[in-house]
Amino acid sequence: MLRNLCLLLFCLLPDASQAQAETTADELPTVYEYFTAGGIHSALTTLPDTFQLNGRNITIFSGAIHYFRVHPGLWRDRLRKLRAAGFNAVETYIPWNLHEPQMDRYDFGDGDEDFSPFLNVTRYVQIAQEEDLLVVIRSGPFIAAEWDYGGLPAWLLRKRDLQIRTWDPFYIERMRKYFNVLFPKLAGLQFEKGGAIIAFQIENEYAYVSAKNYTYLEEIKRLMDSNGISALKFTTDTPTVCGRCGGLEGVMMTANFGSGYQTQLNKLKSLQPDKPCWVMEFWTGWFDQWFEAHHTRTTADYLETLEGILKFPSSVNLYMFHGGTNFGFMNGATTKSSYPTLATMVTSYDYDAPLSEAGDYTSKYNATIAVIQKYDPVKTRRPEMPRQSVKERYPDTAISGLLTLDQLVAQVDSSLWVRSKEVMALELLDINNGSGQTGGFAVYRRSGLVVPASPVLKIQGRVHDLAVVMVDGVRKTAPLTSREQTKGFGYWESSDQELRLDSSSAGGNRTLDILVEGLGHGGRKGLYDGPVLLSGAAIQDWEIIPLEFKRSWASKLQGWLPAGTGAPGPALHRAILEVAGQPRDTFLDMTSWGKGVVLVNSFNVGRYFSAGPQRTCYVPAPLLRAGRNEILIFELYTPQKTIRFSDVPKL
Repeated sequence: MLRNLCLLLFCLLPDASQAQAETTADELPTVYEYFTAGGIHSALTTLPDTFQLNGRNITIFSGAIHYFRVHPGLWRDRLRKLRAAGFNAVETYIPWNLHEPQMDRYDFGDGDEDFSPFLNVTRYVQIAQEEDLLVVIRSGPFIAAEWDYGGLPAWLLRKRDLQIRTWDPFYIERMRKYFNVLFPKLAGLQFEKGGAIIAFQIENEYAYVSAKNYTYLEEIKRLMDSNGISALKFTTDTPTVCGRCGGLEGVMMTANFGSGYQTQLNKLKSLQPDKPCWVMEFWTGWFDQWFEAHHTRTTADYLETLEGILKFPSSVNLYMFHGGTNFGFMNGATTKSSYPTLATMVTSYDYDAPLSEAGDYTSKYNATIAVIQKYDPVKTRRPEMPRQSVKERYPDTAISGLLTLDQLVAQVDSSLWVRSKEVMALELLDINNGSGQTGGFAVYRRSGLVVPASPVLKIQGRVHDLAVVMVDGVRKTAPLTSREQTKGFGYWESSDQELRLDSSSAGGNRTLDILVEGLGHGGRKGLYDGPVLLSGAAIQDWEIIPLEFKRSWASKLQGWLPAGTGAPGPALHRAILEVAGQPRDTFLDMTSWGKGVVLVNSFNVGRYFSAGPQRTCYVPAPLLRAGRNEILIFELYTPQKTIRFSDVPKL
């Protein structure tokens, strides 16, 4: 009672910042004590040159940490590190595709999907509040974020001629259903109701959409309003790109950029002189794509822009403060009209951010502390910086067994096998309660095939996105090692490519397998542009078998062969790691392997690829356990005899 009275009197002083300067660190209020002293009377509001929270001026110092890219056992650690640097808020997207993995089946941490433990977003918001952070929500429905399909569910693609982010009736219907589930879960967590959330974003960078539909944006706002979302609402775009064209009348605009702060913020201010400036995405680094070099941004360059933003003055959200990891098949892709037409994200979302993928402090982190202290007039009590995790380089572990592709296919439940006269897109398969296949691999199989002499295999149209051809379990396509190869047979860059099979493929009663991997949604995946031809004749009567590598399936695999046996084709390789004592963070060093995915105790930690730049896969300690740990590697091309570990990342 006495402390609350002192805080109230403190906040009523004519010059609270001067009084704070004379207060010791232990006597400073927390963020919530400062902004709620005397009771909560108002939410986040705007004046021409400042935000006010509960009637008190606030500069928002926020950092992006996506809960779905961080193991939930590490949420509190990452959030506390944000608060320890002086930030007063955390920002996160919300991915629709994880929260509605199948149509009308919602998952907010209570499902049985592989990502279910990551999806208790309400608990994440509560932990943020416990760690003395306010929360900014960017709920989409489209979030971009280098995430698969920008966070939209791939099952939307079952609708022919779908027009996303428009007034497409099917899209609007599904969005309404989803938001009518999501928003009620968040409404009670708003600041004015005693919670943490101070603002909600409407859509995401809508200025970049060619066929804009503002009725669609208004519908998102209406859904927020009707579901009790009363907090400040905003849109976000790069101001110099399109001015007001991504915004909505009466809704605050914010800015996204990495440099040129003076030009961007001057433009933003000219567009809305009655509002304070807010940079919703200040890009602290950049994302990586396969075949590229790892992107970095110097601390000096980062600090120059950050300080310029705050001095302008403007509130800021660091994108990213902590990037995390694209676990599973969730790394996204970008498409272009010229070569390379498809560029896919790596598994790591380190982003060269102030806090690394594994939660380690960087020079950017340390330098940011001083900048925030300089520009935040409201001094609050910060926690001590948490210790960094100890990284372990576990001993090399021998591959002890394997399952051939044929063995894997045989262990896929027969109810998931789809028989079709023609090849078809994975999203259209009648599996997963009518939601199709939304990620991973699939085998297009034709058994009992008569292969003529000097056979030529042709895939009509394009492959979406990568195909490995086998005859009787023996791989006939070369390993993918360079971007230039993607212009040839089995890849996405060219249409109507041919593969001349060797003479050993000829004969009767052959089994042709085409293993296809989708590499990030922008459209449907698999083989569907046209028929597959063998020496000019269309192959029909296919069996299409999904390989989704779900935990429930991978954990029950059996029939392991000794390592080194089997035909030279894609296979699943197994090793057992023994962990003595408390597990520690580690990195799987995949430098010598080819291309595939890794599962740790049946959880898919992501893709690896010899094309780089990423060479290691981050394994957070909560995925391991004391004693026996199963490591599974699905390798398409070049398996090795051992698994190597590292205590440092190779990005």
